[in-house]
Amino acid sequence: MTKKKTIFISLGLLIGSVLIAMLFFWTAPEAEMEGASKTTAMLVDVVQAEQGDFTPTIVATGIVQPATDISLSNQVGGEITGIAKQFLPGAYVKKGELLLQINPADYKNTLLLRKSDLSLAQSDYEVELGRQDVALKDYELIGDELTSKNQNLVLRKPQLLAAKANVEAAEAAVNQAELNLERAGIWAPFDAHILSRNVNLGSQITPGSDLGRLVGIDEYWVMANIPLSKVNWLSIGEEVGGTGSPVKIVHPAAWEPGQFREGHVSRLVGALDNQTRLARVIIRIADPLLRRTPNPDKPPLIIGTFVEVQIEARELVDVTRLERQYIRPGNSVWVIQEGKLNIRNVNILFEDQDFAYINEGLSANDQVVATDLATVVDGSPLRLDPDK
Repeated sequence: MTKKKTIFISLGLLIGSVLIAMLFFWTAPEAEMEGASKTTAMLVDVVQAEQGDFTPTIVATGIVQPATDISLSNQVGGEITGIAKQFLPGAYVKKGELLLQINPADYKNTLLLRKSDLSLAQSDYEVELGRQDVALKDYELIGDELTSKNQNLVLRKPQLLAAKANVEAAEAAVNQAELNLERAGIWAPFDAHILSRNVNLGSQITPGSDLGRLVGIDEYWVMANIPLSKVNWLSIGEEVGGTGSPVKIVHPAAWEPGQFREGHVSRLVGALDNQTRLARVIIRIADPLLRRTPNPDKPPLIIGTFVEVQIEARELVDVTRLERQYIRPGNSVWVIQEGKLNIRNVNILFEDQDFAYINEGLSANDQVVATDLATVVDGSPLRLDPDK
């Protein structure tokens, strides 16, 4: 009896423990779940977009290059007997300045010879004109009727034509000799900056020698590469008959903070870059070396410099502007609406380096979630920090 009693007591205790555990499970979790439901709303920060008219900026890079760039060469050969003091790398010259002088002695002598030949030819022509008069009088005295061909021979017309041709040839030879003498001087073809000089006094040069490199100082270009999708948002100066989209040129690595140069989009190159497959635009910068209007606050442009260009695109009217970091995958935006997450698909009209410009799906009154969420489910509860 004692063993049976012990067994019954043990079973009773076990059943009682199970009942107590079940009672605790049914009541306590309900309180926990009720508290948990109050704290599952994720704490987020929000920002608001801007509504209005905006002028976005297209940021690109390019290399400074001269608009006018030549290798100075000569058309006649000889010995260099004179070099202008200003014909040095880094110097500036005006259009028409004498840079180099080739020994003119041979060309002067040649000119004298050609003038002598011209005098002889003119003398022969005058003599032939006299013979023409004599032949005509003789023909009139004879009075014979001749064929046109024989008449020309009798009147010495072929000889007159030959004498006239000799005069014209001699005149052309004189002109060529004068031209060669003039070409013995090498002149600056435009206002230029000298990059190199390849000859010295006493150098013997042949026609077509590379004497040095000159670049024009009126304007430089920057050839910038931009995405093809951005081209339609530019104003091309050559197409609109004006200056084109304004451009700010900066070089943070070399220029002082706040320093920049101004230019305009001039032309669109009709072929993509072979390597990047980007469109190429030419940006014109006037007075790149500040020779016309000196300004100590502006930096001169150096050929070959890799610069950043900030191009003003066409104005966007009545759009919503939002920082690009808040654009989520699939061109979506997270918005808090009535305490819940609302995933909005938006239409992005244009994007620049900092902002996305939206014309559909978002307004300035919407609260955009700025916090990155680990779990993103449409309709998830959200809450804001009441102290912010």
